[in-house]
Order: sequence, then structure tokens, then C-alpha cells
Amino acid sequence: MRHVRALPFVLTLLLAITAVAAAAGTSTLVTTGSPVTPFSQNKQNEPAVAIDASHPTVLAAGANDNIDMEACNAAADTTCPFTNGVGVSGVYFSFDAGKSWTQPTYTGLTARGCLGLPGPSDPACTPMAGPIGTLPWYYENGLVSDGDPAVAFGPQPDANGGFSWANGSRLYYANLTANLSAVRSEAGFKGFEAIAVSRTDNVALAATGGAAGKAAWKAPVVISKQSSTTFSDKEQIWADNAASSAFFGTVYVCWAAFRGQELSPNAAPAPLQVGVSHDGGDTWTVQQIGAAANNRNRNPMDGCTIRTDSSGNAYLYGVGRQGADAFEIQSISMDGGTSWSKPQPVVGPVTQPGITDPNTGRPSIDGLAGARSDLAPAPSVDIANGAPTGTGATNRIVMSYVSGEIVKPHVYFAESTDGGMTWSTPRAIEGASDRGYYAAPAISPDGTKVYVVYNAFLTPYQATTATPRSLVGVFMQATAVGSAATGAFTEAHRGTSGDPRASSQNNLVAEFLGDYVYAAATNTYGVGVWNDTREAADCPAIDAWRQDIATGGTTVPRPAPQQNCPATFGNSDIFSYTTAP
Repeated sequence: MRHVRALPFVLTLLLAITAVAAAAGTSTLVTTGSPVTPFSQNKQNEPAVAIDASHPTVLAAGANDNIDMEACNAAADTTCPFTNGVGVSGVYFSFDAGKSWTQPTYTGLTARGCLGLPGPSDPACTPMAGPIGTLPWYYENGLVSDGDPAVAFGPQPDANGGFSWANGSRLYYANLTANLSAVRSEAGFKGFEAIAVSRTDNVALAATGGAAGKAAWKAPVVISKQSSTTFSDKEQIWADNAASSAFFGTVYVCWAAFRGQELSPNAAPAPLQVGVSHDGGDTWTVQQIGAAANNRNRNPMDGCTIRTDSSGNAYLYGVGRQGADAFEIQSISMDGGTSWSKPQPVVGPVTQPGITDPNTGRPSIDGLAGARSDLAPAPSVDIANGAPTGTGATNRIVMSYVSGEIVKPHVYFAESTDGGMTWSTPRAIEGASDRGYYAAPAISPDGTKVYVVYNAFLTPYQATTATPRSLVGVFMQATAVGSAATGAFTEAHRGTSGDPRASSQNNLVAEFLGDYVYAAATNTYGVGVWNDTREAADCPAIDAWRQDIATGGTTVPRPAPQQNCPATFGNSDIFSYTTAP
């Protein structure tokens, strides 16, 4: 018989304190299927997350996920391309309020077996049918899931077209899509992109993967109106999830429709589009919001987000320039997306932080050959709409974004308690040492708890690639009461920092962390997801090559990542934090 000795009082107290601390929240890896090597299979970014309001311990997340791409050693060892036809829209599930995550494996077009050998003698990768860690049914429908994930839960429709939570829940996953022959790139727009929406009514089955999990997904529906010059991009999705709403169950997707970028080096029209479905995503109507002008005095909204209040009013936000300044711009629909108000500036002006990088031609906050920061000022928004019933809604609207000069980009928070008519003065909420990168808020359906997740750099802008840099994910929380201003934010969690130089575009010329982070909330907890490089190793050979490109040199040879870099180079991940006990 095993005898157990009583623990000393001090140790007992320490264990009790540890248990309380552990109950306060959990941080964990979301991209659980991601390998730590090789590049680019170990690359994930641009996370999104949603909570099923009717089953608040059930979550879904999405991310750009290269898990099925070929390794750099396939064919030429110094190139790490996106494999043509292979999808990148990763999907992940949690059934314990975000304390643990699973990534299912389906079948589709894959290149994860194209590992290659050192040297250029092995053939180019030919993708084939096999295991995938991304959305299913794209290859079978002549499409590619091209990332930029957005996820939302809503009620299922019944046979008569009515919506009720009693019918069950439906997960919507919006992403970019292209024909199988299109070529994907992060250096610029090559190939033309559309917007597609995938759906499942059984997330528990979908999460198991395999043939049964794949069968739980419906075939993707392409919702954007495409022409020969259209590149649809930067979409977000929302399902009206408050039963009190006059348009309960309606689904909204917004995106920017870039026109002619591939054909002209000059500014091209890029109007914001909104797709609306009243039948659970089977059919969609699409309309343009605002003008298509794109010039030095005016450009359309970009980096959009959309939410609904407890009555069914839909609120659309984006960042756009009017005159000399950029603002957070608002448009409202009070008729289920049939018509929209004229877009109006509501918060700002805002400033795009960053220095134009010589390697990419795009702004960067962290340093030379750094991660792009194009959409740092784009607004992320949430509304306390009382979901799933609408009861107790305050309809407080909360907004966060990053703006400011390169020395100290701030994470700003603003809010409205009167339906977007007036807004609070934006206030900086980031930590003293943090240089904000991307941010997203969430508010509990009853309007009492507010959360903001953000990525930040802890190091100043680095003029050389030789010096270390530091990236971190942070989760903040605050309390809101009645119509009073939300209280002071406190830090609930600070992640482990990592060096963003260890992240990479597939063409290797610069870092890559994507364009956004995401948050969601119930009445009892909040959750946030962010880009993370804690498990990635910097590669001095890549640093030297990036520096040489930036300074116009040609003396540093292009590295072969699998031979010239640590094995975990490029291993960017998605981490989460949940306050659920």
C-alpha cells in the first residue's frame, strides 16, 4: 500500500496559489498540426476566431497555414514557393472555451510530401491528392483556398428558411479563393482572387477530420462578382446572432475589390463590397459601398469589419482617406443589408505607422526587411448585442486599431454608446514598452467586459537586419458599466516574445506576419489569437541576404534555408489566450 505524507503548509499554500493563477486563464498553441520544420510548412499567420453564442464553449479559428506546401529543398533549394493549387486556409476547433485546440486532417491537393533533397537535381514538386490541414472541397471544385481567413457562427436555417438556435449552429468560414491554375504571392498581387464561403453545421464532426469530418463541410460558394481585372481581398464575415434582431441569421461579408492592379502601376479603383445572404449562405447579393475613387484626395474603405446590434442594424467599418487625412469610416444598414448609409468618418485622423521598406515597397514598423504594416490603422470592431437571445444588450460598440509615428505606434481604443452617432476620444492602452502592430477588441454580449488583443514590438525600429528584434502578443481587459466610459485596461496576459526576423515571406526577402489579430467574448470569458514567433529561429544567412538586397548589393548569395538556416527558421505560429477558468 502506498502511503501519502501530508504536504507542508507552505507548499500547500503555493499549490493553491498556483491553482488560482492557472484558473485565471490559459495560453496555448492554436495551430496544433503545424510542424516545426521545414519552411514553409511551419508558417502560419493572420488568425481569426469566433465563439458559438449558443454553445459558448465551442470555438473555431482560422489562419493562413502553409502546412501543405512543398519544402524549400524541392527543386531549387534557394526558392520556397507557394505550390500551385495547394490551399492555405487552416481551420482549428476548441470545445473547452479555448483552453485546447485541434486541427483536423482532410483530403485534398497536397504537396506536404514534396520534401526534396539538397541540391537542384530533384524534380519540381507535383502536388497530388492526399492529406491536408486546410479547408476541404476546394480542389474537388476546381478552386484553391487562398487564406485571409474570417470565421463566424450563426443559427441554422430550417426547411422553410426561418432561423432559430433550436435548429443548431452553423459555422461560416470566408477566405480568398482562386482557380487551380492561379499563382499566389505575398510580394504583390499576381493572379486574381475571389471571395468564397465554406460552411458546416456539425463542428464536432468536422473537427474529427477524415472522410466523415470532410463530409460535414458544404462545398464552398464563390460570392464575389469577378471580372478579368478584379482582385478581391481583405474580407471579413459576420452572422447576425441575436434572436431579437429583425434580421436574425443574416450573414454579411465585406471586402475590397481591387480593379486593374495587375495591369497598371498607377492607382486603381478599389471600392468596398458587401455580400449579404438571407438563406444561410446559399445565395448572395453584392453591392458597392461608397465611391470607387482612389487618388491623393480620396480612397475607398479598406481593412473592413462588420457587426450587428440587438435590433439587427448592421455596422460596417474600414479605414480610408478623405482629403489629406485618413479616418475610421462607418456605414450603417437598417434593413438587413439592402441599403447602406453614405460612409462617414467617425474616428481619427489615423496615421499609418511605418517606413517604406526597400525590399517590399510596403511600410514596416519593426525594421529593415520587416513585416508589413499596411493595415495597422484598420479598425477592428465588436458590439454588445446580447447574443444569443439579445436580452440584456447594451449595444456598446468598441473599436481598436494601431496608429502613430514610427517611434511609438499606439494601440488605440474608442467606443460609442449611441449607435455610432458619437465616439469617445481614442486613448492609447498599450504597455509602456510596447510598439503596437495589430489590434482587435471584443465585448461581452451583456456589455460589461471589454477585451483587446494586440501584437507589439518591444524593440525600436532596426535599421539593420543584424540586430535582434522582439515580437509579443498581449491580452488586455477592462470593465464597462451602463453608458459610462469603459474603465482602465489591465494586462491579463503577456505572451513569450520571439524574434520576427525568423518569420518570412515565401520569397524570403522580408519577414511576414500578415495583416491582423482577432478576439471574441461571451458573458463569462474573452479569447484572443495572435501571430507568434517564440518557436522560430533567426537565420543569419537570411539576415545578411535581406540586408544586401536593401542596400542594392549583389555580393551575398541567396541562401538555401534548409541548408543555411536553423531547422526552425520560419516557424511562425498562432497562439491564443482565454480568460475562461
